Amino acid sequence: MRKVAVMGSGSWGTGMGMVLADGGSDVAMWAREPDVVNSINHSHVNERYHPGIELPLAMWASSDPAEVLKDRSIVILAIPSQTLRENLAAWREYLAPGAILVSLMKGIELGTVMRMSQVILDVAGVPESQVAVISGPNLAREIVNRQPAATTVACSSEESAREVADAIFTAYFRPYYTTDMIGAEIGGSVKNVIALANGMAVGMGFGENAQASLITRGLAEMTRLGVALGANPMTFQGLAGIGDLIATCTSPLSRNRTFGENLGDGLTVEETIEVTKQTCEGVKSCQSILDLATRNGVEMPITAEVVKVVHEGMSPREMLGNLMNRDPKAEQGHDDTV
Repeated sequence: MRKVAVMGSGSWGTGMGMVLADGGSDVAMWAREPDVVNSINHSHVNERYHPGIELPLAMWASSDPAEVLKDRSIVILAIPSQTLRENLAAWREYLAPGAILVSLMKGIELGTVMRMSQVILDVAGVPESQVAVISGPNLAREIVNRQPAATTVACSSEESAREVADAIFTAYFRPYYTTDMIGAEIGGSVKNVIALANGMAVGMGFGENAQASLITRGLAEMTRLGVALGANPMTFQGLAGIGDLIATCTSPLSRNRTFGENLGDGLTVEETIEVTKQTCEGVKSCQSILDLATRNGVEMPITAEVVKVVHEGMSPREMLGNLMNRDPKAEQGHDDTV
């Protein structure tokens, strides 16, 4: 039986643990909270994040990273992106030789503007062939209810990508694979920022025209940045691009859309953080994404306006007004300037 560790037992970490267990793996879950560990081990439920959802018997939990990581051939990293460097540095000594490290995180590191795979390589010191990314339209609540979904596994090594894909292949979860790590990570990160903007539009009462416009132009921003960094533009037409963007922008299950909706409805950033009580990667990473774009000479006006709302106190209505008042331009595809 394949042995897998999932480092992080929040909403998506638990969902991925279920997928892996349903796919035939023995799944060790790491959780910081004692109540989560006890709930998984004794009740086979993660009562904090997915109350009432029965977990497979092949899932067990511990707060001891050494115990969780021992002899695990695949390690899923499912923690907030801005905590990755510190946590992985503490876990590095427990990693099994040759283990594939898989990022579920959709963010860009503040300061360094590194993608999560780059942080993993920097901290763990493993070959690039041992680092992979999973990204797609994967809302955790639907996954734990075993509703059909698909995703993308990205790794520079097709062999490693296939190995991870085999581990997460179930009757309800279909993986595809690619070697375009950059595209998968940029798609997964930028879509959260666009979802914040779209949520603000919803919160202000705007309809499908406004939302479709934001999503489409958001796809243009995402593609433009990815291509500048070396991604395949076709990646953004797939699950890790437009697929994830649609799900995150339109679903009420999306934390980032819900966060934006609260802002559009009149709550402050601080009030929305208090209401949300879970990590919203778009809030954490919008500044680092804009910094990455600026360093690479890429224009991202939606992202820039979201940063002003989240970090500079601009109102959502002013943000949308600024976007609407930009000079008209020709639309020539996703490599144009908005």
